[in-house]
Amino acid sequence: PAPVDVAEARPFAVAHWHVQYDGVAAHAAAYPERGVNANDAFVIAQTAIALLRQQLPAGVRVHGVQTRGGEAPNAIPERTEGRWYVRAETTEQLLALEARVRRCFEAGALATGTTLTITPESERYAEMRTDAAALEAYRRNAIALGRDFDVPPEAATMNRASTDMGNVSAVVDAIHPYIGVGGTASNHQPAFAEACVGPEAERALRDGATALAWTALDVARARGGSG
Repeated sequence: PAPVDVAEARPFAVAHWHVQYDGVAAHAAAYPERGVNANDAFVIAQTAIALLRQQLPAGVRVHGVQTRGGEAPNAIPERTEGRWYVRAETTEQLLALEARVRRCFEAGALATGTTLTITPESERYAEMRTDAAALEAYRRNAIALGRDFDVPPEAATMNRASTDMGNVSAVVDAIHPYIGVGGTASNHQPAFAEACVGPEAERALRDGATALAWTALDVARARGGSG
């Protein structure tokens, strides 16, 4: 689902990372010199990433959250953790970008004396390879059901969200349309979750399923399928 209908997905290729720093705990007031601060490592890494963004090409994204920052204010954090996504237009561009972002995290470890561990949370998601014939069939079928693709470009950017459908499209012909549920909220906002319940959302569900079924039939017939 998305705020508006978008026929063609153009998702970023993405790498999902779990990032962890390990240091040494110590009492922050009594024995600070005995500690190795794993939280400081994240501060340095995030500052380095923020500065790196100025030199990054258009069409890439680097963003994440820290999921563990310490246990108590009077204890120097021994371990910190976070989840980070690195996105680019293509897998080739992503690989080069990953190396640059990794150096930012390495800088945090080097400056603080902590140990860095970066663990992929999944296989990389590839960019989408859209099948042109299936895309045109879907667009035609969706319009026949009353769907509207004439929307402002700034309202249609949910089609940039990364998806493992990109990996699927490298193996078989594929499309990844988005179905609009109405409203002005965007994905991951509470109001969007509310928009996904109700008559307009039910209609979107039916229209999406019907348009995809018709599209599968059209493509199968065009490529020599029976029926």
